[in-house]
Amino acid sequence: MARAAADPLGFTDLNARVADTLQRLRQAASVQVGCSAKRAVWSRGKTTLYRYAPLAPSGAAVRAGKPARPILICFALVNRPYILDLQPDRSLVRRLLEAGHTVYLIDWGDADDADRCTDLEDYLEWHLAGCVAHVLQSHDLEALDLLGVCQGGVLSLCYTALHPQQVANLVTLTTPVDFHAGDNLLSRWVRDLDVDLIGATGNVPGEVLNALFLSLMPLRLAQQKYVRLLASGADQRAVEDFVRMEKWIFDSPPQAAAALAQFVRWFYQENRLLHGTLEIGGRPVNLRNIRQPVLNLYATQDHIVPAAAAAAMQHCIGSEDYQGCAIDTGHIGMYVSRAAREQIPGRIISWLRQRG
Repeated sequence: MARAAADPLGFTDLNARVADTLQRLRQAASVQVGCSAKRAVWSRGKTTLYRYAPLAPSGAAVRAGKPARPILICFALVNRPYILDLQPDRSLVRRLLEAGHTVYLIDWGDADDADRCTDLEDYLEWHLAGCVAHVLQSHDLEALDLLGVCQGGVLSLCYTALHPQQVANLVTLTTPVDFHAGDNLLSRWVRDLDVDLIGATGNVPGEVLNALFLSLMPLRLAQQKYVRLLASGADQRAVEDFVRMEKWIFDSPPQAAAALAQFVRWFYQENRLLHGTLEIGGRPVNLRNIRQPVLNLYATQDHIVPAAAAAAMQHCIGSEDYQGCAIDTGHIGMYVSRAAREQIPGRIISWLRQRG
């Protein structure tokens, strides 16, 4: 009672929790990100294709019998792909490996001055196409399963529309199709951006894009999460989880000027993918050419890719085997939240298994 009277607001306990959390943060500073063994199997320019080492399959994978078709993961250009393999208990990659899939992942690397003229045609028809060709040749297959994530999902849609014979099944995660749909603050902000200025000034540093993403929700993303962490008295494991996420958030690669300018203009400003007016290398990108099975996973609380922007896919593609699934989480939560761990890997695995 005497302590409560002397410290009615509980500042003593709060200060102790803050001091304890700060000490845990110092201990977690060198925490590692990415947990699954992989090796580089192909490269072009800054792009590297990795193949993950297999893991012992789970009981369900063993019962399924027939080996699963290899999966190629196409991540966004604007972020690092290791968020999909952040740590053992938060790894879509590991869940796929445990289900018996052979998993490949594209790392686009860091664009430098030599890449400032690299455009979307280069990324699609040389880099992504090269990765696809390597996987198909390695497994003597005509088609693979393609998993596109966020901006990588947009690239995957374009590639599948242009090369439908090479994709057996398409899975998209947080992938916009209607860039003007929903409460899309990012789309509104860049709608009037002078994209010619991007091309003239050169590559865009990752720090610039990261600042833009954080500014979409500044209190939540740049203040409140730190206050909550310091006041929570989190244990060492929770602090290490937090640090891994912070490493990924602030580890944004530089962007090739030409490709970024095209992406902003063609998708965010002119919404060409939805309107059917997009061309890559002089070839029309017609989403009606996508007739293979499609699984489209998106988040209900996504501030970067609103649910309406992703759900619009159903009315644009030619597939008669389309399944859309809304997950109750946010954009980053689709990769690391409890909902992501409990729902997304299982949905992808079972959906692919049903389609052989």
